[in-house]
Amino acid sequence: MRLNSAKMNVITNACLKASKSLIRDFGEIENLQVSSKGPGDFVTSADKRTEKILIEELQKAHPNFGIITEEAGVINQSNIENRWIIDPIDGTMNFLNGIPQFAISVGYEENKEIKCGVIFNPILNEFFCAEKGNGAFLNNKRIRVSKKKNLKEALLVTGGPKQNSKIQKKIFSEYMNISVNVSNVRKFGSAALDMAYVACGRFDGYWQRELNYWDIAAGLVILKEAGGFVDFYEEDKKLPIKKNIIASNSIIHTQLKDLLDKKDIVS
Repeated sequence: MRLNSAKMNVITNACLKASKSLIRDFGEIENLQVSSKGPGDFVTSADKRTEKILIEELQKAHPNFGIITEEAGVINQSNIENRWIIDPIDGTMNFLNGIPQFAISVGYEENKEIKCGVIFNPILNEFFCAEKGNGAFLNNKRIRVSKKKNLKEALLVTGGPKQNSKIQKKIFSEYMNISVNVSNVRKFGSAALDMAYVACGRFDGYWQRELNYWDIAAGLVILKEAGGFVDFYEEDKKLPIKKNIIASNSIIHTQLKDLLDKKDIVS
């Protein structure tokens, strides 16, 4: 890695260690214990095992830091200035179905700003990382967002809605409005990787509603350091941890925002 600050080294080592058991679990999916957190929302023994390793490694380096993680919740609530934001398996449904489109995602937040982060797909061995002010990388190669200028030619990616979403109709309406105004839209099932793929130019833009902070924390710094723009829209102040996100290159960003606001797009 070209990024070798103390925090990045801690995250990198934690992700690499956790990935070993995750790779093994992926090869033995049929033997995993699976439980439901809600309609269409599952947690596996692999999620819990991966999360446990990540927490142990991160706490070993910084025992007093706070942690926000998908399965265990909030740890050490007294420290809100320094926090690790963890998603042990972003894309659990893909993982469960033997689809190698999932990732370990870890971000480091300092004074409410994500300073560095890692998104690691251990099956494809793709290690996305970034640190504020030092750029974004895929393995050892510097990455940048695409240079697409016209939204009509753009390939976008999105996700959702979940089975229990109360705004399914709104999300589908939004999808229809956008899909007829772009080249095409994909849905891959991992918010973290969706953001990483925008960061390296595989997709030109991304939008999604009802995301959790741990879904996108690492992706925020990776995308920004790759030259991308990120905005949140229609935020619910009652649920500050839930996010609606727009991410793209700087050129088509306003066009995409206008579509989400249902304004006319100039071709």
